[in-house]
Parts: sequence; structure tokens; C-alpha cells
Amino acid sequence: MKNLLISTIFYLIAHVLVWFQMNGQFMWRSWKGNILLVSLIGIPASIFFIWATKWGVKGFDGLLWPNRFVSFAIGIFVYGFFVNYFFNETINLKTIITLILALMILLVQIFWK
Repeated sequence: MKNLLISTIFYLIAHVLVWFQMNGQFMWRSWKGNILLVSLIGIPASIFFIWATKWGVKGFDGLLWPNRFVSFAIGIFVYGFFVNYFFNETINLKTIITLILALMILLVQIFWK
């Protein structure tokens, strides 16, 4: 479980970095015109994804597939929270159902042995 927790934290950091990298252009004018500079955020994000995968594979006894699903679910939660927080986009029924499905994917991967 410790390895999965470490992996989850690294995935969370990576997805937060990627969210700002992709959506910062809509928040700050300076990001819109500095694509090469903003793309440098991809370096630490990639490192966190690599570390997350390393720890996730250890946590899932050498399996790769569960990591992909965990990363996907975390990315959905980060995206949903940040879009709501920074852009005031409401969470409608369709989004709520999608978030519930993402949570179910996460729980299946972690607890179904």
C-alpha cells in the first residue's frame, strides 16, 4: 500500500503540472505567447510520471495496466476540480457520473486482487 500511496502522490503532482501547462494559456496572457517556455513544465511532469509508474508497478506486483487506470482516474479528478475552481465551470449530472465512474475505476484497480 505504501508504494501505491507514493505512486498516487507522484501521479497527482504530474497531473497538476500538466493541467497548468495546458490550461495556463487561458489564465495568464504571458503563457499564451510563450509556448516553448511553457512546454518546459513537461520535464518535471515527465519525471513525476516516470516515478509514479515505477512505484505503481512495485505496488501492483509488477503489473503495468493498473497504473494506467490509476493515472487516468487521478487526471480526471484533477481536471474536474481545477476547471471548476479556476474557471467556475459547474459540475453537471454528466460530469458527476463521469467522476463516479473514475472513482470506481480507481477503487477496482486498488482493491480488486
